[in-house]
Amino acid sequence: MLRELNSIGVRLSLDDFGTGYSSLGYLKWFPIDSIKIDQSFVCTITDDATDGADDSTLVSTMIAMAKSLKKHVVADGVETEEQVKFLQTHGCDEAQGYYFRRPMLAADFGMLLETGMESNRFGWSHSRAS
Repeated sequence: MLRELNSIGVRLSLDDFGTGYSSLGYLKWFPIDSIKIDQSFVCTITDDATDGADDSTLVSTMIAMAKSLKKHVVADGVETEEQVKFLQTHGCDEAQGYYFRRPMLAADFGMLLETGMESNRFGWSHSRAS
């Protein structure tokens, strides 16, 4: 069924990659277009070799592996500029999290769409709330 959906243009993503049922085998067995790295890995990534080094290594490896398999990569749970810089440096395609915008009501989201979102030079759309 997933292959049929994919053949008609439905894009498929493997959410919470690296946790639970999101095993590496799914990258081979299913027609996955992108992976979404779980926030449990993203929340502790850092360039500091003594703090969060294991998660930093895992995240950079996940990105590199996904890229070598020609998959789109999304990082979940991004909250700091340091995390953004790390993800950009390692070739992550997109990111989502409180760094960009807190959750909002549907009406507020409609207004945001009408006014447009700020775009940066990396192509990640965001609008920082003051």
